Amino acid sequence: MSTNAVQDNETGVDRLKDFFLARQPILDRQQGLVAYELLFRDAERSTAGVKDDVSATAAVIAHASELGLANVIGSARGFVNIDSTVLMSDFVNFLPPEQVVLEILETVKITDAVVARVEGLAQRGYTFALDDVIADSPDLRRLMPHISIVKVDIAGMERDVLTRLSEQLQDGHKKLLAEKVETREQFKLCLHLGFEYFQGYYFAKPVIMSGKKLSPSQLAILRIMSQLAADVDNTEIETSVKHDAALGLMLLRLVNSPAIGVGKRIESLGQALIILGRRQLERWLQILLYAEPGKRDSGMSPLLLLATTRGKLMELLAQKIRPGKHGLAETAFTVGIMSLMEALFAAPMQAILGQIAVADDVAAALLRHEGFLGELLELVEGCERIDGAEARVSSLLGRFGLSADDLYRMQLEAFDWSNNVSSGAR
Repeated sequence: MSTNAVQDNETGVDRLKDFFLARQPILDRQQGLVAYELLFRDAERSTAGVKDDVSATAAVIAHASELGLANVIGSARGFVNIDSTVLMSDFVNFLPPEQVVLEILETVKITDAVVARVEGLAQRGYTFALDDVIADSPDLRRLMPHISIVKVDIAGMERDVLTRLSEQLQDGHKKLLAEKVETREQFKLCLHLGFEYFQGYYFAKPVIMSGKKLSPSQLAILRIMSQLAADVDNTEIETSVKHDAALGLMLLRLVNSPAIGVGKRIESLGQALIILGRRQLERWLQILLYAEPGKRDSGMSPLLLLATTRGKLMELLAQKIRPGKHGLAETAFTVGIMSLMEALFAAPMQAILGQIAVADDVAAALLRHEGFLGELLELVEGCERIDGAEARVSSLLGRFGLSADDLYRMQLEAFDWSNNVSSGAR
């Protein structure tokens, strides 16, 4: 690598302190998580709608030790935006081909040099995606032999236009990724049109369904949570867990996961209940509500990953902002986990809180984003969005006396913790 490239790379790493990370899930046709798009947002600029500082992103990701790429994406892949400058630079050599998909932005001018560079990297094992394709063109056809995935921004696209475009692109035997999928109806349409991958938060949006039945494990978990609230003895709780074999197995997997850090293997449910304690047991039961063993053929549950990441990040933020308030940090974790229960139960949050007793500040945060916990939830949700959240995130960081670097470090810890927990719950 040239001296200038090294200096530019180091500058990019230094600029990490000004950025927070946005990570958006990419799901397969079974709605299992297979990848994340990774984008850095400039907390200092605080301007909504900024696409990305691609050079800074590439420079930071090039230093895997700084980014902790495995912590961020776990067993999934990471989609990384690249422009022509990054594509032609040595930065790409630092990106592990088995972990990333190089996403060529729509602003890249297709030249002979670009085509040759993409061809060479593809031969070395790199996977390429084209971003924001809205029409077929001669220039795009030059790249297509080396492209595996084509991303289509479906926001505002008419159905007949989307249908024609998907047919044209599938003629080239490419896998299609629908971007900005925000409703179940959009997901079903793209599924019908043959799209393989889906990006957006439709899966976390509540779809209210009257009379939806919970799974046996979910009912068992809610029953045990009620027993904990009633302060019954451990023997009665252990009996309830044993009545659901799948729940008992998941509980043992979780307490033996690296996220717990017990240090020795726990072999029995009774031992697990003693070591965990009641507050920790309640936490794991909240997590297990999102686990769906045997339901998906591929990928992890995106709701489970999102909920555990929210919970852990809110806990870490509370610990940082108000140190020594252990109970507040535990409550923040609960708010993060419960914030997705509308999507999980397909019921309004007000109805859910009528069945699960919570404190007033928890209810205010979940229903109206009010109070300290509500603002923490708003900050965490802002970090999940790819577009439009920069200004609010920057404002909340200032309100809490946090730097973008503080947030970024806590995000990495939350991602790693969530990956470990979600693996144990499969």
